[in-house]
Amino acid sequence: MNSTHTPDTTTSLPQLSSLDRCDSCGAQAYVRVRLQSGELYFCGHHASEVKAALEPTALEWLDETERLIADETV
Repeated sequence: MNSTHTPDTTTSLPQLSSLDRCDSCGAQAYVRVRLQSGELYFCGHHASEVKAALEPTALEWLDETERLIADETV
């Protein structure tokens, strides 16, 4: 189940698709961050690099990096 963590709720959202690309490097995005100013998309690597800086102000943090492991076992 894909979910977004907010302070008070967990909401199901559609999965990110292969068309969603990391804003840092262009790889497939597995993390979407909603901020007051808009959305950012990150691959797993870049999401881990910016998590500490962005998570405190993020309105939503959708993390589908578990799909990376699932994709390898298929």
